[in-house]
Amino acid sequence: QVQLVESGGGLVKAGGSLRLSCAASGSIFSINAMGWYRQAPGKQRELVATITSGASANYEDSVKGRFTISRDNAKNTVYLQMNSLKPEDTAVYYCKAEQVRYYTSTNIHEADYWGQGTQVTVSS
Repeated sequence: QVQLVESGGGLVKAGGSLRLSCAASGSIFSINAMGWYRQAPGKQRELVATITSGASANYEDSVKGRFTISRDNAKNTVYLQMNSLKPEDTAVYYCKAEQVRYYTSTNIHEADYWGQGTQVTVSS
């Protein structure tokens, strides 16, 4: 009933910028936190940044000052502006929506959802 679709990944040189977008669709009533995670080859998935419905943001230390997370609640969309990219930022980036409340014909449900992932590659 709910889907997350990511876009904006790609190949960029070190020092460059990319902007990721993630749009949630479906019969959504509300979304609590939205965030971005990443997983590099051979490594565990890690938190990059999260933002609450009230726009309170939290960042992983290595991206502070370089990445900015934002969201448009009316569009159920979260963005990640990535500046001063480094080769170590190379990973698959995943969007997550937490405590998504959505309705069906009979009830209101709540669940977490993940996007399919988008590749970000930073060359040196």
